[in-house]
Amino acid sequence: MMKMRIGYFDCFSGISGDMILGAMVDAGLPLNQLKKELSKLNLKGYKLREEKVKRAGIRATKVNVVAKKGPGVKGQGAEGKRWKDIERIVRSSALSSEIKEKGLRIMRRLFEAEGKVHGESPEKIHLHELGAIDCIIDAFGAIIGLKILGIEEIYSSPLNLGSGLVETQHGTLPVPAPATAEILKGIPVYSTGIPFELTTPTGAAIIASISDGFTPSPPFRIKEIGHGAGSKDIKGQPNILRLFIGEGGHDYDKDEVVVIETNIDDMNPQIYEYLIERLFENGALDVYITPIIMKKGRPAHLLTILSEKRMMDSLINILFEETTTFGVRFYNVSRYKLSKEMKKVKTRYGDVKVKIGRRGDYIISVTPEYEECKAVAGKKRLPLKDILDEVKRKQIE
Repeated sequence: MMKMRIGYFDCFSGISGDMILGAMVDAGLPLNQLKKELSKLNLKGYKLREEKVKRAGIRATKVNVVAKKGPGVKGQGAEGKRWKDIERIVRSSALSSEIKEKGLRIMRRLFEAEGKVHGESPEKIHLHELGAIDCIIDAFGAIIGLKILGIEEIYSSPLNLGSGLVETQHGTLPVPAPATAEILKGIPVYSTGIPFELTTPTGAAIIASISDGFTPSPPFRIKEIGHGAGSKDIKGQPNILRLFIGEGGHDYDKDEVVVIETNIDDMNPQIYEYLIERLFENGALDVYITPIIMKKGRPAHLLTILSEKRMMDSLINILFEETTTFGVRFYNVSRYKLSKEMKKVKTRYGDVKVKIGRRGDYIISVTPEYEECKAVAGKKRLPLKDILDEVKRKQIE
């Protein structure tokens, strides 16, 4: 099984769009390949420039979006900074649908945050000309770069915000800027008192949109490290964003399923056997019943179903048809699983099928198939536990 490529952003000096691009280029992303993909946006009025710098003595890569003279967005002039214009440019570009959607989610998050702060709808918000280009290139450059680097899961440390004041097109604002604070609702942040804006609105929108979690580093084997430089050289602390890229620390399969639940307190319990059979026949991955106590001390049952998303509607229909419930709830969950293989094992009682659970190349679990062992025990007139023990003792090659 292929190992998962993981990216971890260490934001001890905050995060910005150009720091993200710098960290990816420093970690091995070819700048020319990034430029080629970004050219599919059909933007003009800018160029990407890479330079090697030092921040508090640490070598890092700085990637700048440098403005040219003239309109920043092809065919849009000064109006190329509103949401409808940016969306039209992206939709009409030659980028893949996946890149378009992920990049637009980042941009929409920015516009919605600015709109809430200023009491306007996102459609009425506009970015100043260079800001529009910067945001688009940073957002789509980040999505494209992660794709080229083959990073499948992304995690981030909590974000260092900085402190003090920052000059913006709206005047002097406190750090974090109001739009940044709006974007970072629910995300762990902190400040070490450094008197600069360390986390920018664009950096916040990107990491909030792409990260699978904000946590201390997950277990993985580091293969590459990139240092993306911030604009300022802060005394006593390297103003860099570190990107660690490596292989996941586990070899488990991962998928997404739906959990369907309902509470039942007024149904003939004889129905459950038939209900469970119908659910399994119609694609349920698992069904189980848990005794619970409901309001007024009434005993009841919690019926839980695991399902693939495509089977969810048919299983819910069965619940309404076959039970007394008036409502169900459902939610998505992620699962880690052992990869599964079925194999015949030769025993002195005959061939018996076993289920082998693997983590990568390693066998973790060997489970005899109950129904086959039961059939052998009945045929041979032997205790079932002896058949199970015999199968477990066999060496799986």
